[in-house]
Parts: sequence; C-alpha cells; structure tokens
Amino acid sequence: MTTPPPVAEIPNPPVGLHWSNPLVRLFSPESYLLLLAAGVGLSTGAAIVGFHLLYESLHQGVFSWLTSTLSAWGGHQTLALIPLLGGLVMGGLILIWPRFGPSMTGLIGLARGTGGDEPLRTPQKLFAASLSLASGASLGPEGPSVESGGNLGLAIARWAKMSRERQLLLIGAGAAAGIAAGFNAPIAGVFFAFEVVLGTSFAGAAVSAVLIAAVLSALVAQVGLGAQPAFSLPDYVVRSPLELPLYLGLGVLASLVSSSYMALVQVLQQAFRGETAIGAVLGRIPRSLRPALAGLIVGLVALQFPQVLGVGYETIEGLLSGMSLTPLTLVLLLIGKLGLTALCLASGFVGGGFAPAMFLGAVLGSFYGWVLTAFFPTSWIPIATPPAYAMVGMAAVLAGSVRAPLTAILLLFELTRDYRIVLPLMAAAGLSAWLADRLRPKATHSDLPGLPQKREPDLPLRLPVEVALRPVDCWLPSDLTADQALAQLIEAASYHALVHDRHDRVLGLVTLPDLQRSLSATPTEPLLAIASRELIWVHCGESLAEAIARMDVRGLQQLPVLAGGTDESAVAMTAVQGWVDRDSIQQALNLAEAQDQLLAHQARQLTAPVFTEKA
Repeated sequence: MTTPPPVAEIPNPPVGLHWSNPLVRLFSPESYLLLLAAGVGLSTGAAIVGFHLLYESLHQGVFSWLTSTLSAWGGHQTLALIPLLGGLVMGGLILIWPRFGPSMTGLIGLARGTGGDEPLRTPQKLFAASLSLASGASLGPEGPSVESGGNLGLAIARWAKMSRERQLLLIGAGAAAGIAAGFNAPIAGVFFAFEVVLGTSFAGAAVSAVLIAAVLSALVAQVGLGAQPAFSLPDYVVRSPLELPLYLGLGVLASLVSSSYMALVQVLQQAFRGETAIGAVLGRIPRSLRPALAGLIVGLVALQFPQVLGVGYETIEGLLSGMSLTPLTLVLLLIGKLGLTALCLASGFVGGGFAPAMFLGAVLGSFYGWVLTAFFPTSWIPIATPPAYAMVGMAAVLAGSVRAPLTAILLLFELTRDYRIVLPLMAAAGLSAWLADRLRPKATHSDLPGLPQKREPDLPLRLPVEVALRPVDCWLPSDLTADQALAQLIEAASYHALVHDRHDRVLGLVTLPDLQRSLSATPTEPLLAIASRELIWVHCGESLAEAIARMDVRGLQQLPVLAGGTDESAVAMTAVQGWVDRDSIQQALNLAEAQDQLLAHQARQLTAPVFTEKA
C-alpha cells in the first residue's frame, strides 16, 4: 500500500484552519471569519492610534525642540536641517532593516503563494513612517496605515491557518481598517478595499468581514484620537446647478496633475535604481544616504515655502477656510509639492501618497476657483468661491492618482457630510480617473505606498483558459464519508476534488479545509453533505479574464473547466477538462508577459539600423 505523503507536502499550504484553537469548534466557518475580521479591525485601529500618537510626540517633542534650538543658534535658515537630520536617521534605519516589510503588492503575493517569504515588520514600518513625517518629509500617513492593516490581516490569517483566498480577504479587511482609522471614514475604507486592494465583488461573509473590520477600526480610532475627522472642512455652498459643467474642467486639470504625479514618482524610482540617464548619478548614491539628500532638498525648498513640509493638513484646512495665497504662490506650491513628494517616495522615506494627492488637489482647486472668479462672467452663472473648488479638487486628484473614483468621492462625502457636494464630486473625480487611465493606460498605481500593482489590463482578455489548465488530480465517489474522502485527498496530494455519483455525473466540489472542518466535528459525515453543490464553471475558449472574474465574485481559489458548449445542469466526468487556479493563471500571465517582452526586444533588433564599414 502506498504511504500517503505528509500534509506539509500538499501544494499551497497553509490551507486549513487552526484546529488546535478551541474557537474553531465554537463557531461556524463564516462566524469564525467574522471573528478574525473583528480582530483585524481592533488591532489595526490600535496600531493606527499608536502610530499617530508616536508621530505627534516626535513632531511636537523631539523635532520641535530641535527646531527651536537650531533657530536660536543659526536663525530661520536652520529649518533646512530638520528634514536632513530626519533623512540621516532614516538612513541608519535602512542599514538595520533594508526593507520595512512587504508592500500591498507583496502582501497579496504572500497570500497567493507567489511572493516569497518576506517577514512582516509592522512596528518597524510605523516607526519609520512616524520619523519620516515628524521630520518634515513631504508624505502622508495613510500608506503606512493601509499597509500595516494589511500586515496585521495577513498575520492573523496565518495564525488561524486560513486558506489563501481568506488570507487575501483579511488583507483587504486590514486595508479598509487602515483607511477607516486614518481618516475616520469607514465607508470609504470599505470601498477602498474592494475597489483597489481586492479588485473584486465579493458577496456574503466577505463583505461583512470588511465592514466589521472598518467599523471597529474607526471606533478604536475615535476612542483613542477623538471623533473629529482627519481635517475639518467647511460647508459646501451651491450657487447654481448650471455651475456643474465647470467642475468638468477641474476634472480635466486634475487628471493632468495626477498623471504627472504618478509619472514623476515612477521616473525618480527608476533613476534611483540607475535605470535612466539621470540614474547614472542618483543610482550610485548609497541607499542609506538617499533620504538625507531628499531631506536636504525638502528643507531648502521649505525655507521659501514651509507649506511643503510634512503631511500638509494645516495648509489644506487653510485653503478650504479661504486662506489667501497669490496665484503665483499656488502654482509654485503645486509644482514644489509634486516634485518633493515624488522625491521623498523614491529616496526611501516611509509614508503615503494620499495626503499629498489631496494637497495637490486643494491647491489646484483653489487656483482654478481663483481663475473662474477673476475671468468668468459671473452675471451668466453664479460662481462658487475657491474653497468649494478646492474640496472637489482634492477628490479629483486623488481619484486620478489611485484610479479609485468611488473611494475618493465617498471619502470627501464622509469628511463633509454634505450631500450637495456629491454631484460635483462625481463629475470631477469620475472624469479625472477616466482621463488619467487614458493618458497612462499601462501605468500602475503600485508606486504609491498602500496600493497594489495592477497587471496590464488586456493581457488576461487575450489568453484562453487552456494556457493555465491543470489536470484533475482527484475524483471522489459521493458515497464516501468525510474521513475516507480526506484520506484519498491526502494520498492524491491535492487541495480540492470533484465529487461524482455512480453514473459518473459531477455533483459538487470539496476542498481540504472543508474535510478538515468535518473531521474535527463529525468524521463520518456523508461527503455530499460537505461538498459545495452549486459549482461555478469556466468553459474552454473563454478568456482568463472571465475565469478571474468568476473566481473573484465568490472569493474562490480555483475553477473547474468544461469542454465548450457543455450543459452545466448535467455535467459528465468526461466533459471536465481540468482546473484553473490562481497559481496557474499567475504563471500563464507571467509567461505571456515575458513572451511579449522578448518579441518587443526582437522587433527592436530587427528595426535597428545596421552600420557597415565603407570599403
């Protein structure tokens, strides 16, 4: 008799639940998932509270003392030394921890089993972000908040030995909790998780898990930091419905700013990696000295424009309250903040891009509102004041930067709590995101911390499911019990199996976690009572995009593949061609990308001019 392989050798571990934990026996799988999501929300909320308190302590304590001391010694010009000192300390941290844990893209890769085994370093990342922001780096706190929530979600999912799809779900719940606690905006946090991180339309317990995490995280943040939003906004004033088309012009400008913002971040990151012409110089600078260089430049610019320092919420609140700045100052602030934020992100400071995007939007909106009030004939259409356009501009630039218009719209709606702003927000943010996607169609928003990388959108559309097809490793007769089925599944070294009756008709699907749950409760439970009977299929000839969409709808890890034209109401075993799962799809996409790169390289070689020596 063949000895079954050990469970550790089964592909795609970890896949089950933590059966030694007594909580598993007390709750159903869905209830246990919601309990874990509550833990993610509470722990993320507590982490964000600690993060903000640490940042404020460093900012108001250490760096304020340094500022006063240096000013007494060398005057106002010594302000430039504060970001420089922060950059030097950041360089020391980089020598200790070359990486501060995985990004959102890395977390998703870890959950799917394609991201190696990078350690999770939530405390180190939050400390580095606190130091960066307190010293004046031109960044925001939201990126570290989102990534810390994702780290905690993955850590809790690993502790509970959850399946990969549920690990991914708890990462999304942690990201939602990070936004909810950071902005005191739980609704925007939920939409951020589904629109940006998960990129899915999960239903049922999945939505509930993200909701619970966001609500509890916001509750903890309100208890620890107060119930006020991240920054206060004035009432939005509607002058006339005829003014709405003017917000479309703001959306067009916002798309240009957000596209420039993302492009500059990417260019500077490539330069520090030595991949561009300017990178011949920047690429030679040691990683530990790059934050100091960026800090010095930030400090020098801050001597003339101190508004570029740090998060910038004070400047945003000032613009929204009607603070008077000259048009030239607004333009210079827009250019300076854009460049310094890209420089800080690329050089190694730890922070996020949300707050800078909203800063850019507020400045752009103020300038746009000033132009309208100065040159537009108000006798035709009543024009709102510049602060109204600043509010809408914040959402428009944010939507274009993260390609998430719903998140941006709901975030500003939660901050203002004013329904009258919704129509201008929808017009400007929707147009900005659409145009930004057209201006840079192959761009990804992974350059901003807290945001995952998106693959080239047309690649899954042009690949059929056959390129990712894997054979069915295990068939289970429907008359087996749970313990018998588990033994056969382990012997086949498979994560999932199809269940069939004595007439060779496919009746359902069962996974390793399903059988493990039953084994701990009722080992002799009939297999048909455990299996999922409502199967979702994909047919040969359909695209990988179709398969991904169907897996995303239910949060599935795999789909069975049928021969083209098969009636799904009565499927015979012979009609099943195999499986596609997330790992096989990822491999197929990676190979297709590599093939595209090779073909492009060969095409460039064929079209390159050939020089020959003259006789």
